[in-house]
Amino acid sequence: MPFRSPLSLIQEVIAMNEDFVRERITALRLKKGVSEYQMSYDLGHSRGYVYNISSGKALPPLKEFFAICDYFGLTPAQFFDEGTQNPELIQKAVSGMKQLSEADLLMLLGLINRLLDTKNKSEGM
Repeated sequence: MPFRSPLSLIQEVIAMNEDFVRERITALRLKKGVSEYQMSYDLGHSRGYVYNISSGKALPPLKEFFAICDYFGLTPAQFFDEGTQNPELIQKAVSGMKQLSEADLLMLLGLINRLLDTKNKSEGM
């Protein structure tokens, strides 16, 4: 295996993360059902703003990244958690659960466990 400098490894990781950000924005935008143009306007930019991000011509600065997370109703941590299939719904559920009493949370947890048991049995797990 040829030697790879630390700089080349760092550049490779950065490129992978840039691709992830572009692909994640595109996936979330499509799930929300908005066009690149509409999202650009909603964020207060010219119509090609999101296209430039999606096509690899640009990446959003940090301030704009936070605005994009807000647009999708996500925290930055949720944005990077690609294992979450419905991050906006989970965010809404968590926000609602924060307002529940302990008794209600325990009841909800029981329901979640029952649903997971039912799902696992139907999948043969």
